[in-house]
Amino acid sequence: MQCRAVRRLHARLGRRGTFLLVLGVGKTCWGLSFFVAPPSSRGLELLTHWCSLRHWAWLWIICGLVTTASAFVRVGRDRYGFLAALAPPTVWAIAYAAAVVSGTYSRGLWVAIWYLTSHVGVILWASTVPEHSVPHVPRSARKGREP
Repeated sequence: MQCRAVRRLHARLGRRGTFLLVLGVGKTCWGLSFFVAPPSSRGLELLTHWCSLRHWAWLWIICGLVTTASAFVRVGRDRYGFLAALAPPTVWAIAYAAAVVSGTYSRGLWVAIWYLTSHVGVILWASTVPEHSVPHVPRSARKGREP
């Protein structure tokens, strides 16, 4: 029974929806972790200048929930999920890059690159992956003739 439910969920979500679901749950959990055990704000002075990391956690949580909800919509309407997924890592990458430029956190360069590649880059790539990448059959082959 449980396997059937998982198969039905996977069939309902498809490849893009499954990616958005995993990403959304992860972003939501990451945001919630800021309330349980807030990380060091080193390198994030650009963000903490405006408000605490606990407030910035809501960016991760809200974007994670939007990303999760977008997993259940039709392909083509899921763009808001991908946009929401891009927002938090982009903001964090900018904050770490600003810390490098200001000279307050030299390690921030590597963290910014990590956010830009393993988060932003992967999300941008996944947003271009079609739901079904089966090549189209030539019209003549569909009618039973050779090409």
